[in-house]
Amino acid sequence: MELISIGKFAKIVGVTPTTLRRMQETGELIPCHISQGGTRYYSTDQLKRFLGGKEANKKVIGYCRVSTPAQKDDLKKQVDNVRSYMYAKGYQFEIIEDIGSGINYKKSGLKELLLKISRKEISKIVILYKDRLVGFGYEMIEYLCQINDVEIEVIDQTEYSREQELTDDLIQIITVFANRLYGQRSKKTKKLIDEVKANAAGKEDKAVPDA
Repeated sequence: MELISIGKFAKIVGVTPTTLRRMQETGELIPCHISQGGTRYYSTDQLKRFLGGKEANKKVIGYCRVSTPAQKDDLKKQVDNVRSYMYAKGYQFEIIEDIGSGINYKKSGLKELLLKISRKEISKIVILYKDRLVGFGYEMIEYLCQINDVEIEVIDQTEYSREQELTDDLIQIITVFANRLYGQRSKKTKKLIDEVKANAAGKEDKAVPDA
């Protein structure tokens, strides 16, 4: 039977050695073996049982996002769709709502979601459309989920983002890089951003058929 030291066991299950010592004191988890030097060891069977218990307590998170407060009606529809889907699947879940650009990684809802992933508190993330999670950098969050055993479940594989959302995201990206390159108050920065906005507006005008 393979024995696992308290340090390694704690790292695998995502708690501190202090927590494991406290669990021994309360009788929740007694080490399989304690060496003469006082080092605690646990068995692989204990590891499986511990992880199994943690899995049972993990939740499914429905993550719903829109870009602006003006889209609150869209957010409500998105939440209703995701909730109905998860009820039908029989998931034990909670929903995180977020309002903000797809390239804003400081949104409160996204930060809460990433914290839950890192703490291994969830088993699955359900999103209505792929780009509701983030507009850019999806692969990075997908990798974070993979190494924390979290599945991303996309209900509808079709693209959702409206052209205006993509335009706003593009302008934000260009603004960030222009500020770094030329400075926030530079005329070059303002000119570049104005040109992008003008080109986007021109494209929208062409898309509208003549009356």
